[in-house]
Amino acid sequence: MRESRFLTRALTGVLFLAAVATAPVVRAAETFELGSVGGASPLMWPIYIATAKGMFAAEEIKVDVVFVPSSAALQQQLAAGSLKVGVNCGLVDPIRAINQGAPVAIVRIEGQVPPYALLSKPTIKSIKDLKGKTISVGGAKDITRTYLDRMMSPSGIKPGEYDLVYAGATSARFAALQSGAADAAILFPPFNFHAEAGGFNSLGLVVDYAKNLPFMGTTVNRQWATDNKQRLQKYLAAFTKAALWFNDQSNREEAIKILVDVTHGARDDIEKSYDFYRKINFFETTGKVSKAKIGEIVKVLKDGGDIDQKFDVDRLFMSGVTEISE
Repeated sequence: MRESRFLTRALTGVLFLAAVATAPVVRAAETFELGSVGGASPLMWPIYIATAKGMFAAEEIKVDVVFVPSSAALQQQLAAGSLKVGVNCGLVDPIRAINQGAPVAIVRIEGQVPPYALLSKPTIKSIKDLKGKTISVGGAKDITRTYLDRMMSPSGIKPGEYDLVYAGATSARFAALQSGAADAAILFPPFNFHAEAGGFNSLGLVVDYAKNLPFMGTTVNRQWATDNKQRLQKYLAAFTKAALWFNDQSNREEAIKILVDVTHGARDDIEKSYDFYRKINFFETTGKVSKAKIGEIVKVLKDGGDIDQKFDVDRLFMSGVTEISE
């Protein structure tokens, strides 16, 4: 009897050790720090989706977002190495930084078209009526200035035939419109919705004039990306899954709830933002960077004297990480 109990205990111990040996190893998720511009907004929808739906967790990643005041400041921190990955980056800023020798690279397009609308005072009925008026854009070298030129040109209005007032944030441009300091302003959701609800006129969507100018992307510190290629690819894979999930109309209600929970924004604004982003096909879903479209932004910057005329678009990308399509 005693021998039988001994054998039973021995067998139990062997089975326990075998179970431990064959059990899957559960790894703690690595914290993946992202630098982003401004604050929580619909522009970061795929990141919030990937967090809420476990897409980052499946890649053993936990995302921690650090907000900085501007896209240009984000590129400076990436170049210095204080941040390693930047999201929600206006693409003109990394291009300018790379032209000046900054060790950063573009690895993904996030917003493949401009998400802006041009709003005006109720007395202004068309873009042609903006000749001689004051218009608020982000800055003298901001991408919104380029977008405005694209919208004004078909109506025969040239730069210099209207005045500009600069306000870096959309909220500030909306305030300029409300106060009367500007006759028109370029705004993105939800401020364009608020403007229309307040009686201001929508003179058109920027995407209808600048479909070939992608809006924002993911940029990285080159040395960090070289040393952490696999980690970066995991993040990019999760982002792509989230962008595809967002674009599935059957996920509309859940996507709206996710953003409401994160931003505590008004549900009506977020519903309108979702429908607007889907309408313009805002989020890029393949993970590939169009060399031709990035080349269009490079051309705009060359024409404006912002970067060297001999600047090669291939300098923007990172071999083995950036997936390029022609």
